[in-house]
Amino acid sequence: MGWKETAAPVLTRMPAVQRPEGHVPFRRKMYWTAGVLVLYFFLTNVTLWGLDTGASQDLFGQFRSLLAGGQGTVLQLGIGPIVTGSIVLQLLGGANLLGLDTNDPRDQAIYQGLQKMLVIVMIFLTGIPMVFFGNFLQPRMLATMSLGVGELGVQLLLFAQIATGGILLLFMDEVISKWGVGSGIGLFIVAGVSQSLVGGLIFWEGQFPNQGLIPNWISLALGNVSGIPPILSMDGISYLLIQGGILGLFTTLLIYVTVVYAESVRVEIPLSHARVKGARGRFPVKLIYASVLPMILVRALQANIQFIGQILNSTVGIPSWLGVYNDGGTAISGIFYYLSPIYSRESWMWWLGSTPATIEPWQIMIRIGVDLTFMIVGGAVFAIFWVETTDMGPKATAKQIQNSGMQIPGFRKNLGVIEKVLERYIPQVTVLGGALVGLLAVMANMLGTIGNISGTGLLLTISITYKLYEEIAEEQMMEMHPMMREMFGGGD
Repeated sequence: MGWKETAAPVLTRMPAVQRPEGHVPFRRKMYWTAGVLVLYFFLTNVTLWGLDTGASQDLFGQFRSLLAGGQGTVLQLGIGPIVTGSIVLQLLGGANLLGLDTNDPRDQAIYQGLQKMLVIVMIFLTGIPMVFFGNFLQPRMLATMSLGVGELGVQLLLFAQIATGGILLLFMDEVISKWGVGSGIGLFIVAGVSQSLVGGLIFWEGQFPNQGLIPNWISLALGNVSGIPPILSMDGISYLLIQGGILGLFTTLLIYVTVVYAESVRVEIPLSHARVKGARGRFPVKLIYASVLPMILVRALQANIQFIGQILNSTVGIPSWLGVYNDGGTAISGIFYYLSPIYSRESWMWWLGSTPATIEPWQIMIRIGVDLTFMIVGGAVFAIFWVETTDMGPKATAKQIQNSGMQIPGFRKNLGVIEKVLERYIPQVTVLGGALVGLLAVMANMLGTIGNISGTGLLLTISITYKLYEEIAEEQMMEMHPMMREMFGGGD
């Protein structure tokens, strides 16, 4: 008796959002999407009851916007458990250890149930250390709580709140996937990053250079900033680039243009219908064929490595060669320092005097090399996993083309022949696109962006928004021309 037969009664009965019966009108999809988005913004502003915000640390730090959560809120965990569960499931599926056929409705139900089970497990594995160990979610002093419970009771209450938020986010993602437009995870990332981006542009509180880009420029133009070096000197140019925010603006625009251009670069394989004369089409193999979403998996892996280091350091302690942490919980030497990603230009521009004096330039260069290698190689590897596990590989794509009645002109109508033609392009483009995205993410982090958004977060936001625009255009086209719905498999 295999594991499927043993686990099927439980996994197939996991709570799930019911799929719509028939076609969902575009307007209703937009209502569902907007409703879930409003709920997301509401939950990111619901503070955890019983939390001592002054003594707590943000465990995820620069990963916060990428994980679409809120420090000290119900959505403390963000999409971290969902992404980590997906990594585990993709690794198991990529190694053919599950033995599931996603074309079989029963196996598909088992797969979805297993995914939910893994997410719940990750909520516990991530939330329990965060609440019960270290200073990541400190309970408020009992004297101010007016509760008849001890510290353990307050910690259990905190864990219950963040676990509820993690499960709510899981079902909100499922609502978007089945009743809305796009992906819930993608929508939450766009929402979180957009908040930081808008704040980085128009944030008015504070003083130069801790305001938004536009208020900083107004302060410079009005002469309200003292101590500015001569503009035409090297120090003056450096001042405008760094403190003035010009470098961040340039990097943001460069990443935007590069991603939009890369999304439009493609190899188009001509197709013709075997029976309908004159019916032709093209199968596009985009440069970013696997999309930017595999970058979430790479960054989530890095976040989990740093999470393990912080938990070990705050509980049992670790040797100095493994990692030395400052008061803010950030590694400043050791293996965990070299494995930590570059967060901003201050993390590596030692000549600005923003890096700790104990960190030597050669250590910073090693860290940059490790981060580049991790992101480029990891981006390529996870892109391959993504393509194979989402039925975008040569074999699965060839089967889809053959089932649609199409064939490649000049070649026999044979599944193996179509697969060989696709193998000339898909694997190479997948690796190249994944490596390119990894390089862009590190470059954006190193040069800085508007609102100090992480490079991966900015890449994901641009790519997801671009794909969301394409999906909305496709939905509107199917609303205007119902016959096209049958061609895309969306008929009633």
